[in-house]
Amino acid sequence: MSFSLVPQYIFRSYTDITTGFLKKLGIRFLMLDLDNTIAKYSEKAPSAAAIKWTQEMTRNNISLFIVSNSRRKDRVDIFAKALGIKYIKAARKPSPSSVKDSMRAEKYYSYESALLGDQIYTDILAANRAGVISIIVRPLSLRNPLLMLRYLAETPFRVIGKIKNSEYGKVKHRDE
Repeated sequence: MSFSLVPQYIFRSYTDITTGFLKKLGIRFLMLDLDNTIAKYSEKAPSAAAIKWTQEMTRNNISLFIVSNSRRKDRVDIFAKALGIKYIKAARKPSPSSVKDSMRAEKYYSYESALLGDQIYTDILAANRAGVISIIVRPLSLRNPLLMLRYLAETPFRVIGKIKNSEYGKVKHRDE
């Protein structure tokens, strides 16, 4: 269990993550944060892009699972049902317990699992503590001043991640 705030992989958006990239890492199980990672807080249902991306993942044998801190009534349920994937809500990230519970429930090991999120202090820390690959994306929306402040506070860790990852050729973009 590593206490690291540095993401292992960095992408602009979840849609930039391909099945080829995940398979190259040996990832068969991808846990997803919901809010501001694959859906804006204001969205009431998955976007066409989210539906297309999740279908592509599952069609290529990447199992998906939402691990969300959201406590909003029915929000996670609606998205998970529309996307056809299982979920845990009120996950209490950065605790690694829900990440580990998800892997155990779906019968995956940490070496074949990753967590994708938009926040350093919750998603990345939970992934690193659980011993799975940590992947960060830029938040879908930064209109809320508090979200912008959080993002600014995370900037040093994102920069360190970019520097560290570029040394190993790990910073990936859609065209790679």
